Amino acid sequence: MKVTVQVVLHADDDTQTVVREAFTLTREAALAPDTLGLQLQEAKDLLAAVQDTLVEHQVNTALSSVVACPDCGIPRPHKDSRRIVMRTLFGTLRLDSPRWWACPCAPGSARTFSPLAAVLRERITPELSYLQARFAGLVSYGLSADLLSEILPLGRALHATTVRRQMQATAQRLEDELGDEQSGFITGCPADWAELPRPDLPLVVGLDGGYVHSCTQRTRRDGWFEVIAGKAMPATGRPSCFGYVQTYDSKPKRRLFEVLASQGMQANQQVTFLTDGGEDIRDLPRYLNPQAEHLLDWFHITMRITVLTQLAKGLRCPSERSANIARELQRLKWFLWHGNVFRALQTVDDLTTDLTDTDTVVESGKLAKAVREFGGYLAANAAAIPNYGERYRAGEIISTSFVESAVNQVISKRMVKKQQMRWSPRGAHLLLQIRTRVLNDTLADDYRRWYPDFTHTTDQEHLAA
Repeated sequence: MKVTVQVVLHADDDTQTVVREAFTLTREAALAPDTLGLQLQEAKDLLAAVQDTLVEHQVNTALSSVVACPDCGIPRPHKDSRRIVMRTLFGTLRLDSPRWWACPCAPGSARTFSPLAAVLRERITPELSYLQARFAGLVSYGLSADLLSEILPLGRALHATTVRRQMQATAQRLEDELGDEQSGFITGCPADWAELPRPDLPLVVGLDGGYVHSCTQRTRRDGWFEVIAGKAMPATGRPSCFGYVQTYDSKPKRRLFEVLASQGMQANQQVTFLTDGGEDIRDLPRYLNPQAEHLLDWFHITMRITVLTQLAKGLRCPSERSANIARELQRLKWFLWHGNVFRALQTVDDLTTDLTDTDTVVESGKLAKAVREFGGYLAANAAAIPNYGERYRAGEIISTSFVESAVNQVISKRMVKKQQMRWSPRGAHLLLQIRTRVLNDTLADDYRRWYPDFTHTTDQEHLAA
């Protein structure tokens, strides 16, 4: 059996029809599982052949429409021709790009110009660029290159470096579109805010940090840098995650504000920010919303108290004294649970005095240092410590456990767990912008904004997740 595929090209005015034979397939008469339908390589060849025919017609039509000067109608003189390479999903195209002399009736313009090169500036189609960026946000660069090369008729080998550069170019374009950084984004007056429509339920935003290997790492103890990740959870709708490298990003507040704006945040809407109380992110959400409240995450408080309790168990001292220290730590936790920061700080001072005034072993000094550091942590975040028990009984959120999953999803799965790569701050930051958009399912919207005719079916959204 012989199958011939023809491409029929119709002119826009239906005055001309061109039929071209694009692909021929031969099959044995016997039916078998390995002869049923199209094989992958045959499908690749078919797509590449159809595209070559289509592109040839598109290029000839486009050049013929601009060969004549639009002012005087005289054809432009031909100077020379160069070949440009265009990478597509269905093959690498090498197109002859003519260069013409400018018409004398248009003084002041460039002497020569190449219309095809002017139209195809990026040398890559949006769909291929989108798939490279999307897969790079989900899996490693090498695996992305292998997967795309295996499935698509790209026409040449696709390397991990190519995928990385294309992903970074897309991320840099998104970065360039980000607005200027500001110290605060609260505008208007309370009278104007009162006129706004009734807002939704409170918007909850959690912030936390993680660490990735640096490409400058020399030992196991150094060469790490911090990555901030967060998640905004509206009362209804899909949550949005975001991330950035703290030491590289110069617009963190603007980035967070844009995420909240995409969630429909209004000036009269209550927003709850939960952080771990670290100096690097404690002041980040300030002056973003007039109705915002800033809370210290209860999980990080209990985690620190648990560490202190374990240190207390390791003290080589009489059991009565060890039990007394344990009771004091439980009192400290009880005070904090009820938002009594004053009594909690008093308890910290009492513990510090008790541990430093006695002659004990080295473990006591370690515990005293940890208690002092915890006291400084509480003093720095005193204004963000609410009555956790009251909030818990009212069904309000008190912990950023949902952010822990965001840190794992945004950072750990792609950059830390089972990954041997070392990252530069810029490379990690740009990858985070693509990965968060892939996880938020908004990367395709960015491409539609850049390219109005860009199409993408949502059926394949989670193909490589």
